Amino acid sequence: MRVVVVGAGKLGYTIAELLSNEQIPVVVVDKEENRLTAVKNNLDVMTINKNGANPMTFDDPDINGAEIFIAVTDTDEVNLVACILAKTHGMKHTIARIRDMQFMGEAREYMKENFDIDLMINPEMIAANEIYRILMTPAALNVDDFAEGKIRLFETKITKHGSFANVKLKDLKLPQGVLAGLIHRDHKMIIPHGDDSLLVHDSAYFIGFPDAIEKFSENFVRQHSRRLERVLIIGAGRIARALVVRLNDAGVSVKVIENNRERCEKMANILADGSIAILGDGSNIGLLTDEGISSADVVICLTEDDRLNLMMALIAKHLGAEKTVVRVYRTEYTELIEKVGVDVVISARLLSAGEVMAFVRRGGVTRVSILEGAKAEAVEVIVQRGTKAEGKRLMDVGLPKSCLVCACVREGVALIPNGHTVLRDGDKIILFCLRGSAREIVSWFTNEERFVV
Repeated sequence: MRVVVVGAGKLGYTIAELLSNEQIPVVVVDKEENRLTAVKNNLDVMTINKNGANPMTFDDPDINGAEIFIAVTDTDEVNLVACILAKTHGMKHTIARIRDMQFMGEAREYMKENFDIDLMINPEMIAANEIYRILMTPAALNVDDFAEGKIRLFETKITKHGSFANVKLKDLKLPQGVLAGLIHRDHKMIIPHGDDSLLVHDSAYFIGFPDAIEKFSENFVRQHSRRLERVLIIGAGRIARALVVRLNDAGVSVKVIENNRERCEKMANILADGSIAILGDGSNIGLLTDEGISSADVVICLTEDDRLNLMMALIAKHLGAEKTVVRVYRTEYTELIEKVGVDVVISARLLSAGEVMAFVRRGGVTRVSILEGAKAEAVEVIVQRGTKAEGKRLMDVGLPKSCLVCACVREGVALIPNGHTVLRDGDKIILFCLRGSAREIVSWFTNEERFVV
């Protein structure tokens, strides 16, 4: 199988990197030679300096022979045309990045039916939904749902004030339906065992039944924390506009600060009563103080400048904000930003790349969540008949140490498996996989010929 990625920007680069890490042949196409330089210098992929929306480009055998075509340039119309041309030239599957909310709304089904695009991704909408889920779970650094909402992933920070630090996992009194699945410590992802302990400053990933996780998460909420009522957002771009609609629907009062008049006016037109858009500089300490930053439950920094977002989040913390959320473009900044005290870091391109990876794998894989800057993945996969793991107890399968089967849904009923659990054909399982191991591990549960499209 070969995959063509049109667009060598940040999202295209990330998708190509993840695919290349799994030894999937990748061709990256961009009409700007300078955009291909970073790809050439850092990734083991083929690059072609051509216009991906030009019909003549598809005469290139390295492009025309691909099975999956992914168009992620900065322009929706270019991505649509490129995908239409790809299908015309016989490519089986197409994925398009679409940023216009109208395309993702009322026109979505029309485009899918008439242009035969298999998957449309909107990074900004995906990021807005992720931020909303996290905000609705006060102690969460990350929240994700699997198996149609029957299983929930919950990431939180271990603090010295809680009762979970320095206790061996085998001695932890976890409620029924909750499992400790991953630890992020000192730049490394750890799949823990019974003798491992959670340490202060660890990011711990728990997984389980949604109601059990929701109740369990209360252990990590500070006693003085209150219900989410007031949110301050700095930056009025696409993510912010998608997010405020959800927050207003939930009855949350929102203030948005934006220094661009056109964006500020767009935001003002969609805000509900009780929320306000302010034309001003979000890094102005006087303005932030006047607008009551110290009384905000959460400050969310969503400008297009990573360093500015970090600076504003630190200012917000200094002025008394309880929680801060920062959007980053450069995922290598993620750990640094978390180290200096920012609570939640969101990467729209990693979230979108997870959806692309789930589609590319397809052979039983129905969901992929990329964790900690791609150090690990949570993968939802359907067990298939005749595979290495089907019909065996988990303790007898001999799975690599780089993975953990942490949840299972069988005939619509969720369960937390143990070593004696026998996996059956049709079970939907959720795996934690460390970097670079997902493709090999998934093949234990799916037939190899169906692993990719």
